[in-house]
Parts: sequence; structure tokens; C-alpha cells
Amino acid sequence: MEYATIYILLAAALGLFMAWGIGANDVANAMGTSIGSKVLTIKQAVIIAAFFEFAGAFLAGGQVTSTIRKGIIENESIMQSPELLIYGMLASLLAAGIWLVIASRAGWPVSTTHTIVGAIVGFAIVG
Repeated sequence: MEYATIYILLAAALGLFMAWGIGANDVANAMGTSIGSKVLTIKQAVIIAAFFEFAGAFLAGGQVTSTIRKGIIENESIMQSPELLIYGMLASLLAAGIWLVIASRAGWPVSTTHTIVGAIVGFAIVG
């Protein structure tokens, strides 16, 4: 198996883990009041949330990804070693996902955006 394939599989797995952490952390904010007030059933809320989460990722995901990839740290110093950028971004995904799961399990209110930005800044400082 080529390294590129391994990196893509790792990124997909860690991305799914991060998405799971985001869902565990943020889903109550999006659906809790609608379900708690009995305006929507859980099934209705999940269907509506899935539709709009997909629409948001599809319509605005490119700009967010571009900012995360290029707008937080200076890539020029890291581009001399592209594999360092790959490892750093994979480590950032893993660290952010772990932190979100820990915080969600403990019931701590944390920002998903601050979590991923902090992980990338931490990678930039160390890298």
C-alpha cells in the first residue's frame, strides 16, 4: 500500500473520530431545546440535523477547510518538509478528537473551533 493511500485512510478515520467528538459535544445545542419542548421527536430532529449539517458542510466547508489549512499557521516554513505538515495535521485531528470526547464525557462546555485551532497552533509551535 502506498503512503498516500495510508495518509488518506488515516485522515478519513481521524476525521470520522473528530466528527463523532463534534457530534457528542454540540448535538445537544442544536437539537436539545426542540426535543425537550416536544416540538420535534428525536427522529425528526436527527433527520433535520443531518440534512442541514450536510448542507452546511457542502456549501461552506471549502472556505472553512481553506482557513484551517492555510489561515492559521505559516505554511512556508513547514513546506520544506511536507510530511511534517501531514503528520501535524493528523496529530491535530487526533488531539482535538480526544479532547472533545474527554470534555463531552466529563460534561465540560468546550468550543469545537477553539479545540481544532488550538491543536493546530500547538503543532505549529512544536513543529
